[in-house]
Amino acid sequence: MTEIRKNRKKKRKARPVRDWLAYAALRVLLFVLYRFSVNANLRLARFLGRLMWKHYQRGRERALENLRRSFPEKDEQWCIETGRRSFEQIVMMVVDIFFTSRLINRDNCHKFANYKNLEHSKWIMQGGQGLLLLTAHYGNFEIMGYMLGLFGFNLYSIARPLDNKYMNNYLLSLRKHTGQKIIDKKGATDKMDDIIKEHASVGFIADQDAGKKGVFVDFFGKKASTYKSIALLAMHYDMPVAIASAKRVGNKFFFEIEIHRIIFPEEWKDKDDPLTWITQEYVRETENFIRQDPSHYWWLHRRWKHRPKEERRKNV
Repeated sequence: MTEIRKNRKKKRKARPVRDWLAYAALRVLLFVLYRFSVNANLRLARFLGRLMWKHYQRGRERALENLRRSFPEKDEQWCIETGRRSFEQIVMMVVDIFFTSRLINRDNCHKFANYKNLEHSKWIMQGGQGLLLLTAHYGNFEIMGYMLGLFGFNLYSIARPLDNKYMNNYLLSLRKHTGQKIIDKKGATDKMDDIIKEHASVGFIADQDAGKKGVFVDFFGKKASTYKSIALLAMHYDMPVAIASAKRVGNKFFFEIEIHRIIFPEEWKDKDDPLTWITQEYVRETENFIRQDPSHYWWLHRRWKHRPKEERRKNV
């Protein structure tokens, strides 16, 4: 099995012509899409999201399963409508990514977002302390880093590069347009000391499944494997942890960016297991803002893929 996986990886890497053609097709598509307004493109995105909901059976079934488990009090029609809207939001965010740098600059950014509870976080970052800024696959999670870079905040965002290097380089250029720094998820740990010495802040998408070795905490009433690295970084560097979201308002290219909670180092100093406590706190806060409008969350992703040891033993 190991040899097969290695061979598959080699095949994925050795396709430069195919990757370039895919990138060229993307640029041609964008040339056409840019002839129309962002709102026209968002209408198209909603249509494509509904098509994806109809024809992507595996993703639809996974989303419905996650919604039924997370909201057992809701009926089937609510789950269907919420799941379908979630798929629309995913495609709409793709449109957002390609239009953000074309539409938003420092002089007009107030036309595209409003902000809630950001002042304390801004004081921390402006004061040179730095913080860990966490969000989830919810709404437009990309736009927060863009906005912070726009106003000169020193922010590094952790991201996994795309397999297609041409598309990846193009997306990086869009993300870095305002000064936001992107670092590869694989090498982030080695660079962390230097980042902290800059008194920079670090952004994470903090709701991925972390595998068998993650720390398992409650998320919508079921244990979910969560990366230990965020809590370990917070403890090691005494950095506050801010939990944020960027929710679309209606169907427009307009967002409500909010800091929901800041976890300060003094809060975990007296805890018996600070790593688990920090992780559970930010996951709980993530759940809280998802519950405010579940249609913005990416329900198709496999958040509960891996199970704790005690559950695995029962199934043996």
